Amino acid sequence: MTQASSIFHATNITVGYRTDRRETILFNDITLNMAPGQLVCLMGPNGAGKSTLIRSLASLQPLLGGMLSHRHEKHVAVVLTDRVNSPHMTVEELISFGRYPYVDWKVSLSEKDLAVIKEVIARVHIEYLATRKLYELSDGQLQMAMIARALAQDTPVLMLDEPTAHLDLNNRLEIMNLLRQLTRESGKAILVSTHELDLALQTADVVWLAAQEKITQGIPEDLVLNGSFDEVFKFKGFDLKSGRVQHSVFRSMSIQLEGTGPEYLWTKNALERSGFNVGPGGTTTVRVRDLKWQVENESFSTLQEVLKVLSQ
Repeated sequence: MTQASSIFHATNITVGYRTDRRETILFNDITLNMAPGQLVCLMGPNGAGKSTLIRSLASLQPLLGGMLSHRHEKHVAVVLTDRVNSPHMTVEELISFGRYPYVDWKVSLSEKDLAVIKEVIARVHIEYLATRKLYELSDGQLQMAMIARALAQDTPVLMLDEPTAHLDLNNRLEIMNLLRQLTRESGKAILVSTHELDLALQTADVVWLAAQEKITQGIPEDLVLNGSFDEVFKFKGFDLKSGRVQHSVFRSMSIQLEGTGPEYLWTKNALERSGFNVGPGGTTTVRVRDLKWQVENESFSTLQEVLKVLSQ
């Protein structure tokens, strides 16, 4: 991607921090770009420096070297992991802070500001939370409110540090789907730091893999197939190319499985998890169709019954 086609670019930057006696470098001489309408997931092991990178890209802490394309609050909005210190504030009041770069010297919200706040509340589907106090919110609801505050800032670039941390599956899915939808509808470039490998692989347009002072960039499928994810995360017992945990075969019986669709896949998962080798030419045939299983000439209505018979 060229700078001309990007909405955000960082050129030959060095990221880290300085103390009185030393300089610690986390990423050295890297160049990063984001395009309009692009969802970028920043991933890497704990301690790689992802949070520091986001803070540096958002100009919240100085670079050790290099240059950013923009350095003001009307270009980049950021959502960090810091807790809100005003729990008695309402959701609508929190979101209004996103308009402060635009207010006049009287620090009063204009009709346009109020319209923007109303619009982002509707876009994030949190109308029912507008008058609630922050201390009354669940973690997932608070995160949605923080995203709405950043959207109210009306910037072309949005950066979020671990927005799905400590959330349940439904909330994680809701937030990642919302961010992906925002890139498509608004043309914003959104950078998300996340540990959610499964969600990143299915939602990200581009992944930045952080490790050893460098960033490896590419679409998620390429990074899976060329081994970049394996190199960074060093998976133990997980085959990323197939998306499956590697199970050990510890039973003498082998299974030839016949069927289609989700029933076939989950039956295969149950058999392999239970130590059976599943493949062509198995010594025992298992058939599945319409949530009915047949083992040789016996029929069963649950997988648990199948496993019990096969394990005897």
